[in-house]
Amino acid sequence: MTETQLPAVNREWHLVSRPVGWPKTEDFALVEAEVPQPGEGQVLVRNAYVSVDPYMRGRMSAAKSYVAPFELGKVMQGGAVGEVVASNAEGIEVGDHLLHFFGWREFAVVDAKQAVKVDPQAAPLSTYLGALGMTGLTAYAGLLRTASFKEGDSVFVSGAAGAVGSQVGQIAKLKGASRVIGSAGSDEKVKLLVEEYGFDAAFNYKNGPVSEQLRAAAPDGVDVYFDNVGGDHLEAAIGQLNRDGRIAICGAISVYNSTEPVPGPKNLARLIQTRGRIEGFLVGDHYDLQAQFVQEVGAWVRSGELKYSETVVEGIENNLEAFFGVLRGDNVGKMIVKL
Repeated sequence: MTETQLPAVNREWHLVSRPVGWPKTEDFALVEAEVPQPGEGQVLVRNAYVSVDPYMRGRMSAAKSYVAPFELGKVMQGGAVGEVVASNAEGIEVGDHLLHFFGWREFAVVDAKQAVKVDPQAAPLSTYLGALGMTGLTAYAGLLRTASFKEGDSVFVSGAAGAVGSQVGQIAKLKGASRVIGSAGSDEKVKLLVEEYGFDAAFNYKNGPVSEQLRAAAPDGVDVYFDNVGGDHLEAAIGQLNRDGRIAICGAISVYNSTEPVPGPKNLARLIQTRGRIEGFLVGDHYDLQAQFVQEVGAWVRSGELKYSETVVEGIENNLEAFFGVLRGDNVGKMIVKL
């Protein structure tokens, strides 16, 4: 086994109680543990960047879902990228960089088969958690496969200044959308969508009813709605959906912290009239697109045709506050913690 000199302590975040409604600081604990040692076929990674994402709120609940809940009293998980500092696996050397799923900690033991080598020379390491990572693939697969986007479509994206939404809008434009509209939670984000990301129109959903603002921004209706928010945004999109319109349900951040059942859209019957389609999706079902995605989107990132933003929080001790920030919508683009 090859390795470099390591510190004695590994700091990691544990879930100590299941949040009810909005998560609270006391639901979590930053714990000091020993730096683990890799077994056969494993490597030890010093995490450089870790991801915090809205879906993690669902894993803090005990309710059955598409992925197992976080275990109480144990370290949480999430996307991370870092440098190999000890290797007990053939084909992976100390100094290699890996993308893996054991974030919320400074050091992680990873089965070599569960990690992907990434090249920090081809793109900044942090982009493998965002524009070229799971969030980027989510945007790519959701728009092109689930929503069956085609050239000339009019596209509406909610949560459009976030990591996924900002990429959806730009991919749509690069692929020939006739019009791209985004919603966001501040006037600054609206300005960013239009001036930086090239959206044709955008609105601040806090400035008035979403249905009215969408109708004004998309007077000819929308062919595709990429949903990151749910609630009133989904209802508004159904109201503006054109004949044969498609809705891809990626997330519903507006209801993640609700303690009571949330009513669905009141206008679902309009889908009969429009022959519309709503389909939920998970990025894990679309990893067959990974190579195509990295090739196409990687070229756009390198050329500058696809722009991305990152909100970077420094220090493992601030991992929790970064996660709270995602739930509040504090981030522009991908929220990342730099260790």
